[in-house]
Amino acid sequence: MNTNAKIFIAGSKGLVGSALTRSLKSAGYRNLLTPEKKRLDLTDHIGVKAFFESEKPEYVVLAAAKVGGIHANNTYPADFIYQNLVIQNNVIHQAHLNGVKRLLFLGSSCIYPKHAPQPMREEHLLTGPLEPTNEPYAIAKIAGLKMCEAYNRQYGTKFIAVMPTNLYGPGDNFDLANSHVLPALIRRFHEAREQRQPEVVVWGTGTPRREFLYVDDMAEACLHLMNLPDSTITEELTTYPKPCFVNLGTGVDVTIRELAETVREIVGFEGQLIFDTSKPDGTPRKLQEVSRMKVLGWEAKVTLKDGIAKSYQWFRENQGNFRK
Repeated sequence: MNTNAKIFIAGSKGLVGSALTRSLKSAGYRNLLTPEKKRLDLTDHIGVKAFFESEKPEYVVLAAAKVGGIHANNTYPADFIYQNLVIQNNVIHQAHLNGVKRLLFLGSSCIYPKHAPQPMREEHLLTGPLEPTNEPYAIAKIAGLKMCEAYNRQYGTKFIAVMPTNLYGPGDNFDLANSHVLPALIRRFHEAREQRQPEVVVWGTGTPRREFLYVDDMAEACLHLMNLPDSTITEELTTYPKPCFVNLGTGVDVTIRELAETVREIVGFEGQLIFDTSKPDGTPRKLQEVSRMKVLGWEAKVTLKDGIAKSYQWFRENQGNFRK
Protein backbone atom coordinates (compact mmCIF):
# COMPACT_ATOMS: atom_id res chain seq x y z
CA MET A 1 0.00 0.00 0.00
CA ASN A 2 1.28 3.43 -0.90
CA THR A 3 1.58 5.62 2.20
CA ASN A 4 -0.85 8.08 0.56
CA ALA A 5 -3.49 5.39 0.01
CA LYS A 6 -6.93 6.03 1.48
CA ILE A 7 -7.51 3.35 4.12
CA PHE A 8 -10.81 2.81 5.93
CA ILE A 9 -10.49 1.24 9.39
CA ALA A 10 -13.95 0.03 10.36
CA GLY A 11 -14.11 -0.10 14.14
CA SER A 12 -11.12 2.18 14.69
CA LYS A 13 -11.94 3.01 18.31
CA GLY A 14 -11.94 -0.53 19.71
CA LEU A 15 -9.06 -2.66 20.95
CA VAL A 16 -8.22 -4.01 17.49
CA GLY A 17 -9.01 -0.91 15.47
CA SER A 18 -7.04 1.45 17.68
CA ALA A 19 -4.00 -0.85 17.47
CA LEU A 20 -4.32 -0.96 13.68
CA THR A 21 -4.53 2.83 13.57
CA ARG A 22 -1.39 3.14 15.72
CA SER A 23 0.46 0.68 13.51
CA LEU A 24 -0.53 2.41 10.28
CA LYS A 25 0.39 5.86 11.59
CA SER A 26 3.77 4.68 12.86
CA ALA A 27 4.44 3.19 9.40
CA GLY A 28 3.80 6.54 7.76
CA TYR A 29 0.19 6.19 6.60
CA ARG A 30 -1.72 9.45 7.03
CA ASN A 31 -4.78 9.18 4.80
CA LEU A 32 -6.82 7.14 7.29
CA LEU A 33 -10.62 7.07 7.48
CA THR A 34 -11.59 6.46 11.12
CA PRO A 35 -15.19 7.66 11.54
CA GLU A 36 -16.77 7.31 14.98
CA LYS A 37 -20.02 5.37 15.39
CA LYS A 38 -22.08 8.56 15.81
CA ARG A 39 -20.97 9.57 12.31
CA LEU A 40 -21.13 6.14 10.67
CA ASP A 41 -23.29 3.35 12.05
CA LEU A 42 -22.04 0.22 10.29
CA THR A 43 -25.38 -1.55 10.84
CA ASP A 44 -27.06 1.14 8.72
CA HIS A 45 -27.00 -0.07 5.11
CA ILE A 46 -27.85 3.33 3.62
CA GLY A 47 -25.23 5.11 5.71
CA VAL A 48 -22.49 2.62 4.80
CA LYS A 49 -23.41 2.85 1.11
CA ALA A 50 -23.22 6.65 1.19
CA PHE A 51 -19.89 6.56 3.04
CA PHE A 52 -18.24 4.27 0.48
CA GLU A 53 -19.62 6.22 -2.47
CA SER A 54 -18.42 9.56 -1.10
CA GLU A 55 -15.06 8.55 0.42
CA LYS A 56 -14.00 5.83 -2.06
CA PRO A 57 -11.47 4.05 0.20
CA GLU A 58 -8.78 2.07 -1.62
CA TYR A 59 -8.22 -0.38 1.23
CA VAL A 60 -10.48 -1.58 4.05
CA VAL A 61 -9.68 -3.19 7.37
CA LEU A 62 -12.87 -4.59 8.90
CA ALA A 63 -12.19 -4.63 12.65
CA ALA A 64 -15.67 -3.56 13.76
CA ALA A 65 -17.59 -6.18 15.72
CA LYS A 66 -19.71 -6.79 18.77
CA VAL A 67 -17.39 -8.74 21.08
CA GLY A 68 -17.35 -10.05 24.64
CA GLY A 69 -16.52 -12.92 26.95
CA ILE A 70 -18.51 -16.00 27.98
CA HIS A 71 -21.04 -14.04 30.06
CA ALA A 72 -21.77 -11.52 27.30
CA ASN A 73 -22.05 -14.23 24.61
CA ASN A 74 -24.40 -16.27 26.77
CA THR A 75 -26.55 -13.27 27.69
CA TYR A 76 -26.86 -11.55 24.31
CA PRO A 77 -26.65 -14.30 21.64
CA ALA A 78 -29.15 -12.61 19.31
CA ASP A 79 -27.25 -9.31 19.45
CA PHE A 80 -23.97 -11.07 18.70
CA ILE A 81 -25.17 -12.87 15.60
CA TYR A 82 -27.36 -10.09 14.22
CA GLN A 83 -25.05 -7.10 14.68
CA ASN A 84 -21.96 -8.89 13.41
CA LEU A 85 -23.70 -10.28 10.34
CA VAL A 86 -25.18 -6.90 9.42
CA ILE A 87 -21.87 -5.05 9.85
CA GLN A 88 -20.00 -7.61 7.73
CA ASN A 89 -22.62 -7.73 5.00
CA ASN A 90 -22.72 -3.94 4.66
CA VAL A 91 -18.97 -3.35 4.62
CA ILE A 92 -17.86 -6.30 2.47
CA HIS A 93 -20.57 -5.76 -0.15
CA GLN A 94 -19.89 -2.03 -0.44
CA ALA A 95 -16.15 -2.71 -0.67
CA HIS A 96 -16.87 -4.85 -3.72
CA LEU A 97 -19.28 -2.38 -5.30
CA ASN A 98 -16.83 0.49 -4.86
CA GLY A 99 -13.73 -1.25 -6.22
CA VAL A 100 -11.71 -1.60 -3.01
CA LYS A 101 -8.27 -3.00 -3.91
CA ARG A 102 -7.89 -5.15 -0.81
CA LEU A 103 -9.99 -5.87 2.29
CA LEU A 104 -8.84 -7.52 5.50
CA PHE A 105 -11.52 -9.10 7.70
CA LEU A 106 -10.80 -9.69 11.39
CA GLY A 107 -12.27 -12.94 12.65
CA SER A 108 -11.67 -14.99 15.79
CA SER A 109 -10.23 -18.34 16.81
CA CYS A 110 -13.68 -19.30 18.15
CA ILE A 111 -14.64 -20.23 14.56
CA TYR A 112 -13.06 -23.64 15.13
CA PRO A 113 -14.98 -26.65 16.47
CA LYS A 114 -15.10 -27.07 20.24
CA HIS A 115 -13.11 -30.29 20.03
CA ALA A 116 -10.89 -29.41 17.08
CA PRO A 117 -7.51 -31.16 16.96
CA GLN A 118 -4.81 -29.19 18.77
CA PRO A 119 -3.14 -27.08 17.58
CA MET A 120 -5.93 -25.86 15.29
CA ARG A 121 -5.12 -25.54 11.60
CA GLU A 122 -7.05 -23.53 9.02
CA GLU A 123 -8.40 -26.70 7.43
CA HIS A 124 -10.16 -27.67 10.70
CA LEU A 125 -12.86 -25.07 10.01
CA LEU A 126 -16.38 -26.59 9.78
CA THR A 127 -15.25 -30.08 10.80
CA GLY A 128 -17.32 -30.31 14.00
CA PRO A 129 -19.78 -28.62 16.40
CA LEU A 130 -18.92 -25.21 17.85
CA GLU A 131 -18.59 -24.23 21.50
CA PRO A 132 -22.23 -23.52 22.56
CA THR A 133 -21.39 -20.46 24.70
CA ASN A 134 -20.17 -18.43 21.72
CA GLU A 135 -21.82 -20.22 18.79
CA PRO A 136 -23.79 -17.19 17.46
CA TYR A 137 -20.66 -15.03 17.38
CA ALA A 138 -18.62 -17.83 15.79
CA ILE A 139 -21.24 -18.42 13.09
CA ALA A 140 -21.21 -14.72 12.23
CA LYS A 141 -17.43 -14.73 11.89
CA ILE A 142 -17.49 -17.90 9.76
CA ALA A 143 -20.06 -16.21 7.52
CA GLY A 144 -17.77 -13.19 7.20
CA LEU A 145 -14.74 -15.12 6.04
CA LYS A 146 -16.87 -17.27 3.73
CA MET A 147 -18.34 -14.08 2.29
CA CYS A 148 -14.81 -12.86 1.53
CA GLU A 149 -14.05 -16.21 -0.08
CA ALA A 150 -17.24 -16.14 -2.16
CA TYR A 151 -16.59 -12.62 -3.47
CA ASN A 152 -13.06 -13.62 -4.40
CA ARG A 153 -14.38 -16.61 -6.35
CA GLN A 154 -17.17 -14.74 -8.13
CA TYR A 155 -15.71 -11.28 -8.63
CA GLY A 156 -11.93 -11.72 -8.40
CA THR A 157 -11.63 -9.49 -5.36
CA LYS A 158 -8.70 -9.64 -2.95
CA PHE A 159 -10.63 -9.97 0.30
CA ILE A 160 -8.62 -11.85 2.93
CA ALA A 161 -9.07 -12.61 6.62
CA VAL A 162 -7.14 -13.27 9.78
CA MET A 163 -8.27 -15.34 12.74
CA PRO A 164 -6.52 -13.90 15.79
CA THR A 165 -6.32 -15.82 19.00
CA ASN A 166 -7.33 -14.07 22.26
CA LEU A 167 -6.19 -10.45 21.96
CA TYR A 168 -5.27 -8.08 24.76
CA GLY A 169 -3.47 -4.79 25.28
CA PRO A 170 -3.98 -1.00 25.28
CA GLY A 171 -7.59 0.02 24.69
CA ASP A 172 -9.05 -3.23 26.03
CA ASN A 173 -12.49 -3.57 27.63
CA PHE A 174 -12.05 -3.96 31.40
CA ASP A 175 -15.70 -4.46 32.27
CA LEU A 176 -15.90 -7.21 34.90
CA ALA A 177 -19.08 -8.75 33.47
CA ASN A 178 -18.64 -8.45 29.72
CA SER A 179 -14.89 -8.41 29.05
CA HIS A 180 -12.59 -11.26 28.08
CA VAL A 181 -10.66 -13.18 30.69
CA LEU A 182 -7.32 -11.34 30.66
CA PRO A 183 -8.52 -7.73 31.05
CA ALA A 184 -11.07 -8.90 33.62
CA LEU A 185 -8.29 -10.55 35.64
CA ILE A 186 -6.12 -7.42 35.47
CA ARG A 187 -8.90 -5.25 36.83
CA ARG A 188 -10.01 -7.81 39.42
CA PHE A 189 -6.54 -8.29 40.87
CA HIS A 190 -5.83 -4.55 40.81
CA GLU A 191 -9.01 -3.70 42.70
CA ALA A 192 -8.46 -6.54 45.15
CA ARG A 193 -4.97 -5.21 45.87
CA GLU A 194 -6.19 -1.62 46.24
CA GLN A 195 -9.03 -2.68 48.57
CA ARG A 196 -6.84 -5.16 50.47
CA GLN A 197 -9.22 -8.03 49.75
CA PRO A 198 -8.17 -11.50 50.96
CA GLU A 199 -8.99 -13.36 47.73
CA VAL A 200 -9.88 -13.14 44.04
CA VAL A 201 -12.44 -15.50 42.50
CA VAL A 202 -11.91 -16.74 38.93
CA TRP A 203 -14.58 -18.48 36.87
CA GLY A 204 -14.24 -22.19 36.11
CA THR A 205 -11.75 -24.85 37.08
CA GLY A 206 -8.62 -23.08 35.86
CA THR A 207 -7.72 -26.03 33.63
CA PRO A 208 -8.73 -24.78 30.13
CA ARG A 209 -5.78 -23.71 28.02
CA ARG A 210 -5.74 -20.43 26.11
CA GLU A 211 -3.38 -18.64 23.74
CA PHE A 212 -2.95 -14.85 23.92
CA LEU A 213 -1.62 -12.38 21.36
CA TYR A 214 -0.60 -8.80 22.20
CA VAL A 215 -2.77 -6.49 20.11
CA ASP A 216 0.12 -4.46 18.65
CA ASP A 217 1.66 -7.71 17.38
CA MET A 218 -1.69 -8.46 15.73
CA ALA A 219 -1.71 -5.02 14.07
CA GLU A 220 1.81 -5.52 12.73
CA ALA A 221 0.73 -8.86 11.24
CA CYS A 222 -2.28 -7.27 9.53
CA LEU A 223 -0.14 -4.53 8.01
CA HIS A 224 2.30 -7.19 6.81
CA LEU A 225 -0.52 -9.04 5.02
CA MET A 226 -1.95 -5.89 3.48
CA ASN A 227 1.45 -5.16 1.96
CA LEU A 228 2.13 -8.60 0.48
CA PRO A 229 2.55 -8.67 -3.32
CA ASP A 230 -0.60 -9.37 -5.32
CA SER A 231 1.00 -12.54 -6.64
CA THR A 232 1.43 -13.90 -3.11
CA ILE A 233 -2.11 -12.94 -2.10
CA THR A 234 -3.51 -14.62 -5.21
CA GLU A 235 -1.48 -17.80 -4.82
CA GLU A 236 -1.82 -18.26 -1.06
CA LEU A 237 -5.12 -16.63 -0.03
CA THR A 238 -7.54 -16.04 -2.88
CA THR A 239 -7.20 -19.21 -4.95
CA TYR A 240 -10.08 -21.50 -3.97
CA PRO A 241 -10.17 -23.98 -2.26
CA LYS A 242 -7.20 -22.65 -0.28
CA PRO A 243 -8.53 -20.85 2.83
CA CYS A 244 -8.70 -17.07 2.40
CA PHE A 245 -7.74 -16.68 6.05
CA VAL A 246 -4.71 -17.32 8.24
CA ASN A 247 -4.33 -17.97 11.95
CA LEU A 248 -2.73 -15.21 14.01
CA GLY A 249 -1.22 -16.30 17.28
CA THR A 250 1.92 -17.18 19.17
CA GLY A 251 1.64 -20.96 18.94
CA VAL A 252 1.99 -21.13 22.75
CA ASP A 253 -0.80 -21.51 25.33
CA VAL A 254 -1.23 -21.49 29.13
CA THR A 255 -3.87 -22.70 31.55
CA ILE A 256 -6.28 -20.17 33.02
CA ARG A 257 -4.68 -20.91 36.39
CA GLU A 258 -1.23 -20.09 35.02
CA LEU A 259 -2.62 -16.93 33.45
CA ALA A 260 -4.24 -15.83 36.71
CA GLU A 261 -1.06 -16.51 38.66
CA THR A 262 0.98 -14.43 36.18
CA VAL A 263 -1.47 -11.52 36.43
CA ARG A 264 -1.43 -11.78 40.24
CA GLU A 265 2.37 -11.57 40.22
CA ILE A 266 2.51 -8.59 37.85
CA VAL A 267 -0.22 -6.66 39.71
CA GLY A 268 1.34 -7.47 43.07
CA PHE A 269 -1.73 -9.02 44.72
CA GLU A 270 -0.75 -11.18 47.69
CA GLY A 271 -4.11 -12.73 48.56
CA GLN A 272 -5.60 -16.12 47.70
CA LEU A 273 -6.74 -17.33 44.29
CA ILE A 274 -10.12 -19.16 44.30
CA PHE A 275 -11.72 -20.98 41.33
CA ASP A 276 -15.52 -21.06 41.13
CA THR A 277 -16.14 -24.46 39.54
CA SER A 278 -19.89 -23.77 39.23
CA LYS A 279 -19.10 -21.37 36.38
CA PRO A 280 -18.52 -22.56 32.77
CA ASP A 281 -15.04 -23.29 31.45
CA GLY A 282 -15.84 -22.87 27.77
CA THR A 283 -13.73 -24.68 25.18
CA PRO A 284 -11.15 -27.02 26.82
CA ARG A 285 -8.29 -25.78 24.66
CA LYS A 286 -7.75 -23.27 21.87
CA LEU A 287 -4.25 -23.31 20.47
CA GLN A 288 -3.62 -22.19 16.91
CA GLU A 289 -1.17 -23.71 14.48
CA VAL A 290 0.61 -20.66 13.06
CA SER A 291 3.05 -22.08 10.49
CA ARG A 292 1.05 -20.69 7.55
CA MET A 293 1.56 -17.12 8.79
CA LYS A 294 5.25 -17.80 9.38
CA VAL A 295 5.57 -18.95 5.77
CA LEU A 296 4.03 -15.61 4.77
CA GLY A 297 6.81 -13.86 6.68
CA TRP A 298 5.49 -12.91 10.13
CA GLU A 299 5.57 -14.23 13.69
CA ALA A 300 4.71 -12.79 17.12
CA LYS A 301 7.35 -10.93 19.13
CA VAL A 302 5.83 -9.88 22.49
CA THR A 303 5.89 -12.52 25.25
CA LEU A 304 2.81 -13.03 27.40
CA LYS A 305 4.48 -11.75 30.56
CA ASP A 306 5.78 -8.61 28.85
CA GLY A 307 2.42 -8.03 27.20
CA ILE A 308 0.52 -8.32 30.49
CA ALA A 309 2.94 -5.88 32.11
CA LYS A 310 2.37 -3.38 29.28
CA SER A 311 -1.39 -3.86 29.52
CA TYR A 312 -1.39 -3.32 33.27
CA GLN A 313 0.68 -0.16 32.87
CA TRP A 314 -1.83 1.13 30.32
CA PHE A 315 -4.71 0.21 32.65
CA ARG A 316 -3.20 2.18 35.52
CA GLU A 317 -2.47 5.21 33.36
CA ASN A 318 -5.96 5.29 31.82
CA GLN A 319 -8.32 4.55 34.69
CA GLY A 320 -11.41 6.64 34.24
CA ASN A 321 -10.87 6.85 30.49
CA PHE A 322 -10.99 3.24 29.35
CA ARG A 323 -14.10 1.33 28.33
CA LYS A 324 -15.75 -0.22 31.36
